[in-house]
Amino acid sequence: MMKHKKKIDLFEIINDTILILIAVICVYPFLYEVFIAISDGRYLAAGQVTFFPKGTNLEVFKYVLNNPKLNITLGMRNSFLYTLFGTIVGVVTTYITAYALSRPQVKSRFLIMGLFTLTWVFEAGLIPTYIILSKLGYVDNPLVMIIPGAINTQYLIICKTYLEGLPYELEDAAMVDGANQFQVLTNVYLPISKSILATIGTFYAVGIWNQYLTPQIYLKKSEYKVIQQILRTLVLSSSTDGETMQTININGFALNQYNMKAAAIVIAMAPIILVYPFVQKYFKSGILIGSVKG
Repeated sequence: MMKHKKKIDLFEIINDTILILIAVICVYPFLYEVFIAISDGRYLAAGQVTFFPKGTNLEVFKYVLNNPKLNITLGMRNSFLYTLFGTIVGVVTTYITAYALSRPQVKSRFLIMGLFTLTWVFEAGLIPTYIILSKLGYVDNPLVMIIPGAINTQYLIICKTYLEGLPYELEDAAMVDGANQFQVLTNVYLPISKSILATIGTFYAVGIWNQYLTPQIYLKKSEYKVIQQILRTLVLSSSTDGETMQTININGFALNQYNMKAAAIVIAMAPIILVYPFVQKYFKSGILIGSVKG
């Protein structure tokens, strides 16, 4: 018995060690960018910053956010608006569609679900999609970040499976009391669907915020650009508009292009990292319940 217990303890130690190593590997790049951003540019130029910061300061964040030539604030504002409205539209349309496809009284639900799955498995491709969306007026139209991807088939399946696992007697009881389908959806099922709504909402928000290819193809005007496009310009170029990325001194601290690039990357990652802890308690239960019926 003691030998068996020791084997279990050893297995748990190995498992915990592996998980800690994976966590360190995942967190290390983010921490490295943070430390580069808050280090004094003189130490960076001399190659004296290997991991931990030297000459710690936050001046670079103020400079990057307040510099109109870098357009960080504009990109963050656009990304925030696209993510906010895209997530709301995506969650509402996905939940309503999943509810309709989970009701037995909808006779054609299997056919409709099959059509959704067909579009998920077989994509038209980049060029046909561009031709269609351009004909619909989505070029240089911010709605391209919201409408075309309003229903993701994978999230629809997860949400539909979750709703199918809820007791059907809840709907019967509401119907006996005189409720219609809309009232059943909003007053009965919606209050007990917080976990799945938070889960698919997180998926939509992360997907829209990190989107690069779609805005790069369809949003050409500078006033519509997202933070990912602006990051690409900053990271791939050593200079923007002449002297914007040149080394400067603010309050006794040197800021150079390495500080500015790292600060822009940290700013772009921060919103999603800050939001995730608030939905984490719903995330695990939502994804598990929504993946296996019942």
